[in-house]
Amino acid sequence: KSLGERQVKGVDHPIEIYEVTGAGTVRSRMQAAAARGLTRFVGRDIELEQLRQALQRAGSGHGQVVGIVGEAGVGKSRLYWEFVHSHRTEGWTIVESASVSYGKATAYLPTIDLLRSYFQLEPRDEPRKIREKVTGKLFSLDRALEPALPALLWLLEVPVDEPQWQHLAPAQRRQRALEAVKALLLRESQVQPLIVMFEDLHWIDAETQALLDALVESVPTARLLLLVNYRPEYEHRWNGKSYYRQLRLDPLPPESAEGLLTGLLGEDPSLRALKPLLFARTEGNPFFLEESVRSLVETKFLAGERGAYRLTKALEGLQIPATARAILASRIDRLSPDEKRLLQAASVIGKDVPFALLQAISEESEDGLRHKLARLQTAEFLYEARLFPELEYTFRHALTLEVTYGTLLHDRRRALHAGIVEAIERLSPDRLAEEVERLAHHALEGEVWPKALRYLRQAGRKANGRCAFREAAAHFERALLSLRHLPEDADGTARAIDLRIDLRNALIPLGDLEPLLDHLREAERLAQAIGDQRRLGRASSLLSNFFQLTGNHALAMESGRRAEAIGAELGDRSLEAAANLYLGQTYCAMGNYRQAVEILTRNEVALASESGGERLSEAAFRFITSRTWSVWSLAELGQFADGLARGREAVRLAEEADHAGALVSAYQGLGFLHVSRGEADQAAVVLGRGVELCQAAGIPAMFPLMASSLGAAHLLAGRVDEGLALLGEAVAQGAARRMMGCQSLRVAQLGEGLLLAGRLDDAGAASDQALLLARAHEERGHEAWALRLAAELTSHPDRLKVEQARDRWREASALADELGMRPLAARCHLGLGTLCLRTGERQLAREHLTTAATLFREMAMRLWPERAAAALRELG
Repeated sequence: KSLGERQVKGVDHPIEIYEVTGAGTVRSRMQAAAARGLTRFVGRDIELEQLRQALQRAGSGHGQVVGIVGEAGVGKSRLYWEFVHSHRTEGWTIVESASVSYGKATAYLPTIDLLRSYFQLEPRDEPRKIREKVTGKLFSLDRALEPALPALLWLLEVPVDEPQWQHLAPAQRRQRALEAVKALLLRESQVQPLIVMFEDLHWIDAETQALLDALVESVPTARLLLLVNYRPEYEHRWNGKSYYRQLRLDPLPPESAEGLLTGLLGEDPSLRALKPLLFARTEGNPFFLEESVRSLVETKFLAGERGAYRLTKALEGLQIPATARAILASRIDRLSPDEKRLLQAASVIGKDVPFALLQAISEESEDGLRHKLARLQTAEFLYEARLFPELEYTFRHALTLEVTYGTLLHDRRRALHAGIVEAIERLSPDRLAEEVERLAHHALEGEVWPKALRYLRQAGRKANGRCAFREAAAHFERALLSLRHLPEDADGTARAIDLRIDLRNALIPLGDLEPLLDHLREAERLAQAIGDQRRLGRASSLLSNFFQLTGNHALAMESGRRAEAIGAELGDRSLEAAANLYLGQTYCAMGNYRQAVEILTRNEVALASESGGERLSEAAFRFITSRTWSVWSLAELGQFADGLARGREAVRLAEEADHAGALVSAYQGLGFLHVSRGEADQAAVVLGRGVELCQAAGIPAMFPLMASSLGAAHLLAGRVDEGLALLGEAVAQGAARRMMGCQSLRVAQLGEGLLLAGRLDDAGAASDQALLLARAHEERGHEAWALRLAAELTSHPDRLKVEQARDRWREASALADELGMRPLAARCHLGLGTLCLRTGERQLAREHLTTAATLFREMAMRLWPERAAAALRELG
């Protein structure tokens, strides 16, 4: 802090004196650059004015999002730096984060960086200290945010002992985490206007992208300005938002480049011909201009100091590389061999370079290392970023790191990565879990295959536990690649099986089915090869689930029965339960509803004793899921009282467990029953919750079934447009994800919506497609529904074909009777009776309508009994 001006011996005028109060830290390369002195800022008045306007609107409660897009080196970070450090942002709270090129594999990395910035956390803060800082700041902001505390601590990798948090499913933890960060930022914006800055989105991970998408939706009503920047290859979905503006940052125009060059070079007459030459070569890219000037200084074309150079050689001998990358490469090549090797070693570590880690892999003495680092700082390749608690450096620009890394030969690059793994293990033995993603990256690049396998699997499981399924899948796939380099023995084969199952568990929630068959088939083959029955059973049960989802029900039955037999032989109740669940689902999809109820009820009984008291146990989840599919089957059979009791219990158990996957499943079963019974309003409430949770918790694999049932509920209630929108999306997602199991039912439901909307040609096409799909996938129950749709179409006044309609009604009714589908049979009798009434066949009409009314009454169905009664009254 300043102590004011003092007279100092030997100096003829007072000078300002400062007291050192502590070691400073920087959080970004721009802060490090500013500490050393920035070049002149020119040519961005239009962009600054756009930012000022966005700030003004955000400050008045109309939140804004601004995206700066531009190539590397064009000045994206510098523009934001100048803006947020100007007088314009006085009174605003500013929190910032950045992505790094190797950060996509680490879930939430920029989000964590943002939280560390907001809560002012230091790199070496212990969990206890982090908890104190987070709790203190959160409670001082608003005690109402206390429910967000576990999620914020979880993101910061602080152990959370709260029982309620421990009982949450991974998908719910992910959702709570995103909601917690969003709630924190929005509440802060109510206290003081807030600028949130995310840089380099082209390197962002999927979970941070999800946070940004959620935050963008909430921006309009907040005093919040969200600033992001990225290179042109990055894509997002915000362009349609009225409060989003994109600013394209182009290279500097000639007059602005002239101003920058004058600040860099000065105005010596000898420079007059050089400036236009530099502009022509660099096309006004600020970073390229700065690097070109540094190159000219290093090659002795320029002498002096910044802002006061003069040309010392004739321009005829001047050669400026064609790109910023090329000029960086030439500057790196001009370093001494030792300095170049040190810079290369730093580039392998990454953007942030701890001194201790660099020393460990460079094998330099401390004095020698400091001397070389000082030279690299003078040349502005690196900046000193932090002194305490550990000395740390950062690269001046992402391009500097990328180009330096690219100058390494493969063998040296590999050796450096391997050395970093050993160094981290030696320097931070108590922080390996925290560093697991970095260890996995360096072990893989260093070709240290045993460690790569271990750390990649740990990183994958960590990501899976955080519901970062894309990152988890990437880790598991890399682990499988690592495994290929290890000896082929029984242990290695067992690990290969387990990794493929891990990968399946990451891909299923994403609805990404395409790669699964090969992985599960290979897991099954490997288990057979080593005679591992337990792993063979597990692979077979998961294959059964895969085949059921994709609509290959014959293979689903074959795999499920094999898994069930292995489970029975081994006395493995967990394997038996999984196999029976998948068999029950398959029976239901094929229309064997009685058999589905039998096997699923047996499964529920077996699981009930194991699931009590363990709210999130595997057994409890399978119990709820078994009950869901038994409810579906009971609904098709018309056993509504039993189904309703089971469905309500499944929802109660899932709500008590607060488990997203179980809740979505339970809502689906109960909601489908309400639709089948004609209870549109109850169905819409239950299924609406399910669809919201499905989207919020990131469970796309369950969306098609859930959305199609909700769409059907809207059709029953007369909300045809809403129903059609949901059904169209359900069918599209099912097809896109190749989830052909039950796709025939979704298409039939869509066809019914099209019929109600009067789009008869489209309804006819859907009817034909539903029938083809049902028969191709052996889904006889859904075939019956498709036949009913065909009967409705041919009974329509504008499409009336009496004989064809009568045949279709009879086919649908006969199949419904065969399968025990009493609700559908009743609706077929209603349809036939109505058709006969229109054709004057009064006796037949009375028989069918009376049968329909009796069935509706026996099953206590809603909606359709009134229609049957009205038709009977018309008969007199």
